[in-house]
Amino acid sequence: MKNKEKSFKKNIDLKLWKEILLYSLPYKKIIIVLSAVMLLVAGIDAILPLLTRYAIDNYIVTEDLTGLYGFSLIYLLIIVIQGINIFALIYFAGKLETEMAASIREKAFDSLQGLSLSFYNERPAGWLIARLTSDVHKLSSIISWGIVDFVWGSAMMVAIVFIMLRLNFRLALITLIVLPVLLIISIYFQRKILREFRLVRKINSKITGAFNEGIIGARTSKTLVIEEDNCDEFSGLTGKMARSSIKAAIYSSLFLPSVLVLSSIGTGLALWQGGEAVIQGAITYGTLVAFISYTVQFFEPVRELARVFAELQSAQAAAERIISLIKTESDIIDREEVKEKYGSILQPKKENWPEIKGEIEFKKVYFKYNDQEEVLNNFNLKVAPGQKIALVGETGSGKSTIVNLLGRFYEPVSGEILIDGVEYRNHSQSWLQSKIGYVLQDPHLFSGSIKENIRYGFSEATDREIKEAADLVQATEFIEQLPAGFATEVGEGGDLLSTGEKQLISFARAIISNPAIFILDEATSSIDTEMELVMQKAINEVLKNRTSFIIAHRLSTIKNADKIIVLKQGEIIESGSHYQLLDRKGYYYALYQNQFYRGRERQKQRITS
Repeated sequence: MKNKEKSFKKNIDLKLWKEILLYSLPYKKIIIVLSAVMLLVAGIDAILPLLTRYAIDNYIVTEDLTGLYGFSLIYLLIIVIQGINIFALIYFAGKLETEMAASIREKAFDSLQGLSLSFYNERPAGWLIARLTSDVHKLSSIISWGIVDFVWGSAMMVAIVFIMLRLNFRLALITLIVLPVLLIISIYFQRKILREFRLVRKINSKITGAFNEGIIGARTSKTLVIEEDNCDEFSGLTGKMARSSIKAAIYSSLFLPSVLVLSSIGTGLALWQGGEAVIQGAITYGTLVAFISYTVQFFEPVRELARVFAELQSAQAAAERIISLIKTESDIIDREEVKEKYGSILQPKKENWPEIKGEIEFKKVYFKYNDQEEVLNNFNLKVAPGQKIALVGETGSGKSTIVNLLGRFYEPVSGEILIDGVEYRNHSQSWLQSKIGYVLQDPHLFSGSIKENIRYGFSEATDREIKEAADLVQATEFIEQLPAGFATEVGEGGDLLSTGEKQLISFARAIISNPAIFILDEATSSIDTEMELVMQKAINEVLKNRTSFIIAHRLSTIKNADKIIVLKQGEIIESGSHYQLLDRKGYYYALYQNQFYRGRERQKQRITS
């Protein structure tokens, strides 16, 4: 599957981070409280060396311990307050991280619900899973704990610079002389680190996709004996990620020690010049100790901010992908006036939805998938309400395209599709798709019970309505034979049931909302003859008085269709009832005869064997 991964080349993108911070607005109270706590932490950290200076100059140097006990109690009280502050910052930062991750995931998931089928056709499930899991975690972590370190570090640096300048202006300037060099090093390393982290996040998406496909396709891999090839391909991906991760780690490991070396140089300068000042009597011994403490303390937030800055590179790589996912626009969008009247996919205005009679018309429809060869060209078809239409043709003739266009999972490049005489883009997607029952060749059931899967198509359905839907599609008999009946668990993807049983449940799920239009896309092609008879009986019952489209590989299942449309390369080459087309002895006749003789040959083989 093609993975449309957008590339990003900017360094720190302030516009992107401004957009990310908008997602934190619902939690501004937590952020304000967290920032206030961090300012208190920074303030207490900044005054502790001044307290040490006072104790040294007034108690140690003078060898007079009068008042030391009272001072010690004050010092202890301040330490207790700081401990409470630390507890508060961990609590609020953790709360912010968790709630922001949940909020971003919800927005991304909501965005996914509104995207068209083409989006999912071009991106593997693992790519999307990586966006919603590891990338969101990375982003929410750096926002929450990054706020902690940024507010604390910035406040500490400002407070320390102010105090150092007040203590000794000359000594402060000498100590801070290393800052320009630190700035140059930071700019150099952030570019290197960001480039590698972007590559790491990109490869991580591919690895998650490989995990997903490896698990889902395990049976196919076993039958084709390609386990070794899968391992080699996966090793290639992990190897690329390892190399990029190592490069990023090397740059980070060089960056942080560089900051440490520069901070040590600053401390050394303070010790050298401060020591001379003490000897000359320019400053007190307590002031020198406080100055050394401030020098060490000043470069501690610098190191923390450097670490946050390095992590910011990785987080931006994640942020770019999450924001691009959330901002991805669907290929199919309702106009604003349509949304105003009928609502959106996530906020429908069902009270304004009109009923569907079932008259459908394709007028001069032209369609192609992306830049591929055209599928339909000047396609025209008119269907009366309640008609049963069968679509027949070889692979690629346009059968599935027609029903996908009818369901508005794709839209015509040009031309119109009318529902009850009205162009269907004048109504909302959710209105149309809620009126269509769709049964696929390979039905997907969700983990849970049979009852929950049938109700999935109509959440308000009662137990009675679920039973009636199962009765209508001939599913009740096999369901009641199961140990737990309708409460029976179907397993992941419905793997605990046979293909025919899954098909009947998906049939019940499609019918429970009483759709006006029904689509059967090769619904009987993967089941045995006995189950096909059950399905055929169910189909005949369900499709009464409903406009329906049946895509069928087995021509025996469409004998009762009101009209059979024979397609070739997107054009109608024949149309009519089953017997009308047989009388013409054309393309449909040849297809039917071929299937009929093949069926008789298989029957003879079974008898002789």
